[in-house]
Amino acid sequence: MRLMLRTLAFLLALVFTAAAAPKPNILFILTDDQGYGDISAHGNPILKTPNLDRLRAEGVRFTDFHVSPTCAPTRSALLTGRHEFKNGITHTINERERLTPKATTLAQVLKTTGYTTGIFGKWHLGDEPDRWPSARGFDEMFIHGAGGIGQSYPGSCGDAPDNKYFDPAILHNGKFEKTKGYCTDVFFAQAQRWIESVKGKQPFYAHIATNAPHGPYIARPEDAALYRSKVKDEQTANFFGMVHNIDENVGKLLAQLGAWGIERETLVIFMNDNGGTAGTKVFNAGMRAQKGTPWMGGTRANSFWRWPGTLKPADCDALTAHIDFFPTLAELAGATLAAEVKAQVEGRSLVPLLHDPKAAWPERVLFTHVGRWPTGKAAEAKYSKCSVRAPRWHLVCDNKTGAKQWQLFDVKADPGEQTDVAAQHADVVAELDRAYDAWWASALPMMVNEDAPIPAVNPFKELYWKQFGGGPGK
Repeated sequence: MRLMLRTLAFLLALVFTAAAAPKPNILFILTDDQGYGDISAHGNPILKTPNLDRLRAEGVRFTDFHVSPTCAPTRSALLTGRHEFKNGITHTINERERLTPKATTLAQVLKTTGYTTGIFGKWHLGDEPDRWPSARGFDEMFIHGAGGIGQSYPGSCGDAPDNKYFDPAILHNGKFEKTKGYCTDVFFAQAQRWIESVKGKQPFYAHIATNAPHGPYIARPEDAALYRSKVKDEQTANFFGMVHNIDENVGKLLAQLGAWGIERETLVIFMNDNGGTAGTKVFNAGMRAQKGTPWMGGTRANSFWRWPGTLKPADCDALTAHIDFFPTLAELAGATLAAEVKAQVEGRSLVPLLHDPKAAWPERVLFTHVGRWPTGKAAEAKYSKCSVRAPRWHLVCDNKTGAKQWQLFDVKADPGEQTDVAAQHADVVAELDRAYDAWWASALPMMVNEDAPIPAVNPFKELYWKQFGGGPGK
């Protein structure tokens, strides 16, 4: 009897401890156009990223993690747990980069569990006020417009007029601030100030999304100088310099978490938003192609999860993806998802893999489509730059005509995707082709931005002129 009572007491203590476990602070760092190969720990022979290497070494590394081939699509999938096309996002401009208002975001879910939320840097999911982060669950908003600082396109996708990487004008909680310094430094500094103001009061979710190292490739002169003699062109020197600057900012923020005494209470996650760009000519980790393609080089991403004292450093080779981010953080935050949000989420929680990288992980298929077809041509673009991924197989259609011409690769034996084995595995091609048909049929009706009207004036420009004066003809 005494043994039974002791056992019961022990079990109750475990339950009580689990229930009382504090929610982690969450610090998410997402870079723009930095590829899987743009990390020195992954074998890059020139670029040095000691702080990212440390973050990787001290956490769980998902080595077969995939995102979308371009930026806005990935961002929507991360924040909703479902494929970008079902969020209405099939492009990065032309109103097709806007997250449907009907989606529930991760920030909104985290707020239901007591988190305060802040975003710093790139949003790229709608520049109209009703689509800003402040309308989608973020308490603190410090962002540039469009897909990059200074970018502007017809319609609603555009940044403040004449914005630059140095001293950019940033939209801070509804009003523009003219900042001082290099853009990446500005974003990290503002995130640090915000974290310092909220830490210890309630758990926080800090979303730092740099526009670097996206083009135009403009680095701080001292950062580009580190690589100018080591690469063949100025573009690559600046690209590597931009990554170097990101790495330094990551190191400073990790050190600050320690100085604040919240390192063991904070989950730090690092990812990039799509395949590599300028750095791939130097090193691409053995992968085929890059950003804007359906190949592994277009979708494989860094995914490092560091939580000292809770997660043991390890590699995890399970097939994982951007759609898994939302359900993972929702579970870690102790969120109870409403029925409609559960229906929205297509991804899986990574929590079992975070605690045991060898945990059971049922086979799955993931779907990639580059999108970016001409407006109104979705139906004709079904087989234009698309792929289906299973743990062993990658079915790819990549041609200029949009014709259905599948190639199949055994990525376990051939990670560089050099040998098409479709003829030898017709059964696999047929099975994945059927899965793609079903997925496309489910996604097509949810592409709600395909015929969206184009506004005459960009919202960021309109607000900037209202605040500071100026505008067309003035």
